[in-house]
Amino acid sequence: MIWLRSLLFTTLLFLSVPVHATAVLLLSPFGHRVYYRVAVNWAQVNLWLLEKLCGLRFEVEGAENMPAQPCVLYWKHESVFETMAGALALPPQTWVVKRELMWLPFFGWGLALLKPIAINRAAGRVAVKQVIGQGQQRLSDGLCVVIYPEGTRVLPGHERRFGVSGAALAKAAGCPLVPVAHNAGDFWPRRSFRKHAGVIRVVIGPPIDTTSLEHDEITRRGREWIADTIERISPHRKKPEKQ
Repeated sequence: MIWLRSLLFTTLLFLSVPVHATAVLLLSPFGHRVYYRVAVNWAQVNLWLLEKLCGLRFEVEGAENMPAQPCVLYWKHESVFETMAGALALPPQTWVVKRELMWLPFFGWGLALLKPIAINRAAGRVAVKQVIGQGQQRLSDGLCVVIYPEGTRVLPGHERRFGVSGAALAKAAGCPLVPVAHNAGDFWPRRSFRKHAGVIRVVIGPPIDTTSLEHDEITRRGREWIADTIERISPHRKKPEKQ
């Protein structure tokens, strides 16, 4: 039965993309505030379906830690879940994404209007400069900037090297960096068709004041807080392995 429910959810998820992307395109003349609500609705619809069909929901802890001003958000990236949950749990935002996503029909077209920072992940320092330059503009526009510091989705119990761009952007903009941990990979891991019933825990950490810290220290604090929090909410996981 879980396979059938997962299949139905995945089918509806894929069908929802062109519908909502078309709505974003049609509403683009009315401004970002209007069509951003369409993206939030896409997340609401699919997370509702995820709960009703697969018995998988989420809870948020630490919402009081979100600063009043736009900030940089470090999200652990383990599944598709966090790309939807962030839109509901956190203030208006945009994301640092790989540029290849912009080439996808419908999804990429709608995403392009949501002010993402689309980078070539192989560009090294050029990509970091792009994140800093465009990221500061997004922050000044009132948007938080979501960065998946490992650059891609990782399996539960694994860890990749954290990139420097999140720390560099927060430092350059003079804004806090807020780490976010979750255990979505226990229920909906990357490249997995099957979704397991349960409750995903999302924990928003205390903001890291970046004004007096170097990039390496900012990154280290964010990484260690995420690792320690995941160990707390998923004590059965093995210690992270580098990928």
